[in-house]
Amino acid sequence: MSRTTAPAQVDQQADATLTHGLKQRHLSMIALGGVIGAGLFVGSGAGIAAAGPSIVVAYALSGLLVMLVMRMLGEMSAANPASGSFSVHAERAIGPWAGFTAGWAFWFLLCVAVGLEAIGAAGIMTGWFPGTPEWAWVALFMLVFCGTNLAAVKNFGEFEFWFAALKVGAIVLFLGIGVLAMGGVLPGTEAPGTANLTGDGGFMPNGTEGLIVGLLASVFAYGGLETVTIAAAESEHPVQGVAKAVRTAMWRIALFYVGSMAVIVTLVPWDEKAVAEKGPYVATLDHLGIPAAGEIMNVVVLVALLSAMNANIYGASRMACSLVARGQGPKALGRIFGGVPRIAVAVSSVFGFLCVLLSYWRPDDVFMWLLNTIGAIILVVWFFIAVSQLVLRRRTEREAPERLVVKMWLFPGLTLLAMGGMVTVFALMLREEETRLQLLGTGILTLVLAVIGFVLQKTRESRATTGAGTAD
Repeated sequence: MSRTTAPAQVDQQADATLTHGLKQRHLSMIALGGVIGAGLFVGSGAGIAAAGPSIVVAYALSGLLVMLVMRMLGEMSAANPASGSFSVHAERAIGPWAGFTAGWAFWFLLCVAVGLEAIGAAGIMTGWFPGTPEWAWVALFMLVFCGTNLAAVKNFGEFEFWFAALKVGAIVLFLGIGVLAMGGVLPGTEAPGTANLTGDGGFMPNGTEGLIVGLLASVFAYGGLETVTIAAAESEHPVQGVAKAVRTAMWRIALFYVGSMAVIVTLVPWDEKAVAEKGPYVATLDHLGIPAAGEIMNVVVLVALLSAMNANIYGASRMACSLVARGQGPKALGRIFGGVPRIAVAVSSVFGFLCVLLSYWRPDDVFMWLLNTIGAIILVVWFFIAVSQLVLRRRTEREAPERLVVKMWLFPGLTLLAMGGMVTVFALMLREEETRLQLLGTGILTLVLAVIGFVLQKTRESRATTGAGTAD
């Protein structure tokens, strides 16, 4: 047994103790709704303010990168479904230190994100119920979704199914209304033509610099797609589920992200204050005279935030469980009760709640450090995915070609192109002061984890060698 194949087998043994309670409809909707987050509904406003109408190009470029990443991840996950997903693949391809680094970095990202989403959701609730304490809403949401994930995995699947259905329904309705307005068919509207695309400074009003800022904003809006490959390990048909999810990634990204950005900048002047203040979707609906647009979108954003909380607690717990099963974490975290890693669920939820408390206690130093630390983790994970696929594709072709149910397009050309795109984004982050700090924070965390992982790997190899020598 080789050093790089052993971890995958261990992880499959761990996955065998998890239940396969997710149905295909759950997995399909998780894949469909996973691409629609609060970052799309709210965060895209900053990108539009920087790039103007060229935000469509920014989302198309970053979307192309994400499609390539998902294709690579889909290829590996269909060939070897595992709850550790890319962490398992990195371990098999590069070594245990790489699986340790990618896995714990992603766990850290998800736990901090849970706290951020809870804060955002609590903010919406206090707006609806003035005078209620924000911390009480945070505690309520944490208890609900911790409880959901402590129960059978099918409960997580049901929550995500309906959350995703609401998000998909909202975005499809928005796109439908937008297309009617663009054609001048919607009552009370006139077709805007290209006036908003070419006026007020043109298609790229802030030049290349604005496009770069918009590109950086759009890249991180796509985070969360990876969860479907984690969830696939607990579905009825893991290989088919991953294959279907990956194959539909292209049209989902094109329709939901690029399509909605095109609708927004066509209908509303990019520099209208409401786009930044209220968010692009609310500004567009207000512009079209849709009644109660703000409250409608607040409901949608709340659903998106709660959905992300639910999915991130799930993803963090499964990643931790997988890491422990491969000897890369405290054994207690990997204990499974009734097919659920309940201790990992509880610890991930508590860590998220601690992040919320830090936002109150130490907002200007510790909490800001947390935000900067997670700033570029998703890019680091994507790079591990690309390197892993580059190695494992050739290995799988030699050893088990029948497992290549999903194949990366034009291998290895597009894999190398994606890696070049990631390096370019890293370089662009160095140019901007805010993103430079995020890159530094992520770099420090990644380096620390890599060193710990490397030391653990060498220690285990040394013990194995000593044990073998003693046996001889």
